Order: sequence, then structure tokens, then C-alpha cells
Amino acid sequence: MSDKQLADWRDSALKLENEVNKVVVGQTRPVRLITTAIFARGHVLLEGDVGVGKTTVLRAFTRGIGGGYQRVEGTIDLMPNDLVYHTYLGEDGKPHVSPGPILMSGQDLSVFFFNEINRARPQVHSLLLRVMAERTLTAFNKEHTFPHMVVFADRNQVEKEETFEIPSAARDRFMMEIPIAVPADDTIMQNLMFDTRYHNVDALVETLPADILQFDKLNEFAALVQNEISASDTLKLYALNLWKATRTPTEYGVKVPNVDMNRLVLAGASPRGMSMMLRAARVNAWLNNRSAVTPEDIHAVFHETVAHRLVFSPVYEMRRTEISREMLTSIINQVSAP
Repeated sequence: MSDKQLADWRDSALKLENEVNKVVVGQTRPVRLITTAIFARGHVLLEGDVGVGKTTVLRAFTRGIGGGYQRVEGTIDLMPNDLVYHTYLGEDGKPHVSPGPILMSGQDLSVFFFNEINRARPQVHSLLLRVMAERTLTAFNKEHTFPHMVVFADRNQVEKEETFEIPSAARDRFMMEIPIAVPADDTIMQNLMFDTRYHNVDALVETLPADILQFDKLNEFAALVQNEISASDTLKLYALNLWKATRTPTEYGVKVPNVDMNRLVLAGASPRGMSMMLRAARVNAWLNNRSAVTPEDIHAVFHETVAHRLVFSPVYEMRRTEISREMLTSIINQVSAP
């Protein structure tokens, strides 16, 4: 029965990917990685400039998997309670309280998008991270649960004033950091400018078939994928060596141009991070109709699951995106694959 389940859900997952790629063009790899995160049940940081389609892609995925979609904008004056409830004066002139974005969809909350999370204060980050970890929240003398919620957040990487950088311990709570860039293909760029169907996001998202997947069945199926996709002892040793190379890169001959490797890494990938990497790799194997994880599956998710977890010496932090990419590429090249 599990083989048939795996095949049926794979067909639906690939159909969802295909439909999302019609709505958000030129983003094939980010779409695959988001699909992977959804089936691995991991939260995601999105990296990219303003207006590249992050909101559109998340709304498209939510329509395809079902459940509630909520979004909040990070601002300097946002407080933790603003995620939980709103207060307002009613027509009767009396104060009223209504559920905030986290509570609005109840247990059916499927996708929660925190836009420009680094504009919000650390107190807000703290509440969000607790909800991400526990998928519960106590409010109005009641415990609320969000068993199907996946959190997506993006950071404003242009302005530095009135922003609060997410600390490394908080970044480690996210399974992946996925870059979304402007497509490089001239035809796609022209279509985005001149094809009017891309100018109305509401109408565009509605062209995608609804409920291709069942959001309230994803947890159960994700556990099936993790149990059914195996990893050989040789593969486990390879993954262990990759992990050790993120912590002591010089021992594996890893080099980055114009960087003192002996001073670069303060902390490598965490145990949580490596377990999330393997969860994502198992999903990638399943999406590619493999019953066991291969080095190719690890490579497909290695950068996105590991790069944001690395902690560099302060002198190199301003170049962390470039350095982490080169370092992880060197690790893949230097560590022998089975």
C-alpha cells in the first residue's frame, strides 16, 4: 500500500509543481525546493529582492495544497500581541478583540508568511520561533494548535536602519534558506513586463487548480516518506564527513579564495541542521522516484539547508552569502562521494 501511496502523492506533487511554474515563471529551482520543504515539513527563509514573486509563489502553493494563508508585515512598531489579536472600537463604541493573523485560520492554518521579518523586534521573533517549534500558542485562556502550519519569512536585505538581524540560533530553526532571483531569460523578463496576466496576482493565482494536495494529510504522508526512503551506511558516512567539513574545513582541504580558513568558521552546521538536510534529501529522492538517498539528493539541498546555519568570524560576516556558497561548493568537491 505504501508504494502506491508514494507513487500517487508523487504524481500530485509533480502536478502541483507544474501548475505553480505556470503562475510563477522562471523559478523552477525555488519551486522544487519549496515543494521539498513542504513535504519535509520544514520552515523556510526566502532570500530575494522586492517584487520577485515571493508572495505570489506562496499564495500559489497555498491554493494547491489547501488550508489557510496568512501574512504579516514586519515593522519597527510591531509587537508580539499583534500576531495574536487585534483590538478595535466597534459600532457600539465599545472596544472589541478579534483574532490576529496567527489565530485567524485556526487549526487550518497552512502557510504563514512573515514579510521582512528583520524589521520586527526580537520580541516578535521570539514569539514566532516558539510557535514554529511547538506549533501551539496560548491565547484567550485556551491553547491553540497549528499542526499543519509551515512558516515562510523573508528579510529586507537592502535597508539596514531600523532592522534587527536574525541571530544564528533563530536562523537554525528554519530548514532552508531559498534564493528567489529575477529570471535571467529575456523572453521571461519581457513576458513579466508586457503579458497583462502577470499584472493581477489575484486573478493569476485563481487560474491554478485548487486543492491538488490535502494539507491536513501532509504530516502523515511526510512521516511515510521519511520511513520508506532509506540511506545506506556508506551514504551515512558521507553525510557525516560533510557535516565535519562544515566545522573543521581545513582538515578536508576546503579553501575559499582570499579567506583565512583557520579564522573563518566559528560554528559549523548544527545537529538539527544536518537532520533537516537528510529529511530534505529523502524528499528529493522520493520526488525523483528513488527508494534510497544518493549523494545527488544531498547535493540538491546541501547549500539551502546548511549555508544559513554557518557562523563566520565577524570580519567575514558582510560577505557571508558569497563565502558560504564557495565554501560549501568546495566541501562537495573535496569530500569523496560514494
